[in-house]
Amino acid sequence: MAALFLKRLTLQTVKFENSCVRCFGKHIVQKTAPAQSFPIASAPRLSFLIHAEAFSTVEDTQNEGKKKKKSQTAFGNIGRKISQRIIHLFDEKGNDMGNMHRADVIRLMDERDLRLVQRNASTEPAEYQLMTGMQILQERQRLREMKKASPKTGPTLTKELTFSSNIGQHDLDTKTKQIQQWIKKERQVRITIKKGKNVDVSENKMEEIFHQILQTMPGMATFLSRPQAVQGGKALMCVLRPLSKNEEKAYGETQKTQKSDTLNQDQGNDKESNILHQ
Repeated sequence: MAALFLKRLTLQTVKFENSCVRCFGKHIVQKTAPAQSFPIASAPRLSFLIHAEAFSTVEDTQNEGKKKKKSQTAFGNIGRKISQRIIHLFDEKGNDMGNMHRADVIRLMDERDLRLVQRNASTEPAEYQLMTGMQILQERQRLREMKKASPKTGPTLTKELTFSSNIGQHDLDTKTKQIQQWIKKERQVRITIKKGKNVDVSENKMEEIFHQILQTMPGMATFLSRPQAVQGGKALMCVLRPLSKNEEKAYGETQKTQKSDTLNQDQGNDKESNILHQ
């Protein structure tokens, strides 16, 4: 009897638990179903943030830094934007005016109608100078000329040209023009002339071709290495180079002297002829 009673009690307990689970599940479905009928709002898009970040790249920052550095190192009028409170000032004649407050410097600029340029930023305080607009222009021209006159670093480029000794005059003129263009671009030119097949040409005749090419560029080029035999005597080779600035200047002075001597000689001959006629 006791065993039968326990069995019935166990069955009733299981049935009760199942019914409770079903009721609880229906209650959850009823509560959650209406909430699902409403549309869910989508998250806001961040397109405006992405658009803003597209303009703040590392490359732009580097470019701005390069531009700023270039503007600081360039020679020119800085206006009233004096970053230091006290500066060391020189006047437009180069006289040392000592340390001055930037307010006094601006006052001098207005009174004398002058510009302010930076001379040396590494000193303490930094050195500045008052200048006229013409002085600034002349100084810029001087700096450009110094830059052009300074020797260029790096290896000199060499161009090569090879042709036969029996070349026609038209083809030689074309190659000469090409050599002239290279010389103007500060290039060295290595020229090799080979003896033509079935043609007996002396070395003197081939050297004349080199000199003929060089004579078309007076005041522009000269021999870096003079004509010499190569390839077992089957060809002649020389190297032309542009004249340096000093050589160009010396050539110009020589031409002026020669013209002056020729003019004086002509005038002397005219005087002698007039005396004879008298």
